[in-house]
Amino acid sequence: MRIRATVAAVSGALALSAFAVPAAQADDSGSAYRADVAKVRAAHAKSAFGTRADAPYDMDVTFSNFKIAKTVKVGASERVSTTVTYTMTHAADIDIKAADFATGPYIYKGSFTAPDNMLFGNNPATCTATSDTVANCTGKIDIYPSEGELVNSDAGTWKGAALALAQNGQDPLGENYDITKVGYADQGDLGSTLVQRVSRLTVNASPEPVQKGKTITVTGKLTRASWDSNKYVGMPSGQKVTLQFRKAGTSAYTNVKGIQTTTDGALKTTVTAVEDGYYRFTYAGITSTAGVSAKGDFIDVQ
Repeated sequence: MRIRATVAAVSGALALSAFAVPAAQADDSGSAYRADVAKVRAAHAKSAFGTRADAPYDMDVTFSNFKIAKTVKVGASERVSTTVTYTMTHAADIDIKAADFATGPYIYKGSFTAPDNMLFGNNPATCTATSDTVANCTGKIDIYPSEGELVNSDAGTWKGAALALAQNGQDPLGENYDITKVGYADQGDLGSTLVQRVSRLTVNASPEPVQKGKTITVTGKLTRASWDSNKYVGMPSGQKVTLQFRKAGTSAYTNVKGIQTTTDGALKTTVTAVEDGYYRFTYAGITSTAGVSAKGDFIDVQ
């Protein structure tokens, strides 16, 4: 089972708990990659606080041109992957084509030295060398909300980072594994993205058909993903939503009126029947929650 990657202070040192991969991914090469990153990163973090002598050495690698989507929208349980590109610059004597060299992007919430949470990819990035010391890399961030990787308070701004590790012939599973011979580089504050909870919106206009000049009642509900329960839950009251109308035979919606959600995300308003067309609610979103528009509901005016 995949677990939320948390970082906690233990006896003055940073301890990393979790880069496990879901059982369904047990045969994925990402299992070894994530395990190796967890082991080396934890040792490196602890050594920075003076609690360990057996740590990887600092590798001459830096990262730049980190690019990620402006927003990453995550539902209640569905896996989400987002692509990241970046440039890796390294010393000429580092063999980035070696079988046991790996690099990859990740994002973190909070500070770089003591993040509240981190999200990694299942597999290392792929890189194409542009010179003896520079390569362009592409990797992914894989997010599994149903496996406890996120809680609702994680919604908001996350920062981008990238790492590289060179095992240099050391076997991470071997009895004689010497981590002091492993090279490691880690750099944060490379960019940012907004990780948002996915929202859903419904609409129903009735009665249908309706006589011209009569009242149409439009109802709906605004919900969003809960990473705590892995379900979609009603939004709090007071969320601003706009009712829109599109005349039959046209393609553009126009604003009719603004309303607000009531208990558990419920929406209800009335309008006067004028002509055939489609009504829908649209929600602009907030920092923690992505915007959404309902699929239009047709009303037949006679």
